[in-house]
Amino acid sequence: MRKKKIMTAVWAILLGLLYFSIFGFSGQTGEESGSLSFSVSEKCAEIVNAISGKHWTEQTLHSMALYFEHPIRKLAHFGEYAVMGILVSRMLRPWIVKDPDEKKKKRKWCFLTVLWVFLSAAADEIHQFFVPGRYCSFTDAMIDTAGGFCGMLFCIVLEKIFRRKKPERNFPVIQQRK
Repeated sequence: MRKKKIMTAVWAILLGLLYFSIFGFSGQTGEESGSLSFSVSEKCAEIVNAISGKHWTEQTLHSMALYFEHPIRKLAHFGEYAVMGILVSRMLRPWIVKDPDEKKKKRKWCFLTVLWVFLSAAADEIHQFFVPGRYCSFTDAMIDTAGGFCGMLFCIVLEKIFRRKKPERNFPVIQQRK
């Protein structure tokens, strides 16, 4: 029980740090946020240029950065909330699913994890509505929720992989004498 409480506290602290960073990014004005995402997309365009060996002009690099900006921004949303899905699922699982074969409890755990992520994404979008130059987007909330769902699925897959690799312990059967 002590280990469960300690691990829950660790996941909760990491989740709190993630909330802090997500709401920090959401608190940036539209201009600040756009500038940050454009600088990331510029770096991505430079990396693609270097890897491809194309030697693009400055104008082409700028055009590619503009082209990459929207997908990179959405991928960042997805990634942040995928991490949230991992953290929330790890935090909730030991309290809800005690036996790995309890299907009903697993469904409840998955539902609560996705609901948690969706409500967090909705709160983030509502927060952005009140920030100058930003807007509230249901599509972004759904991208965030999909990221959280994928993060939770990642945990489920890892759990199945590690459970298969554990050697089963076969204890000798002791027969009782009659």
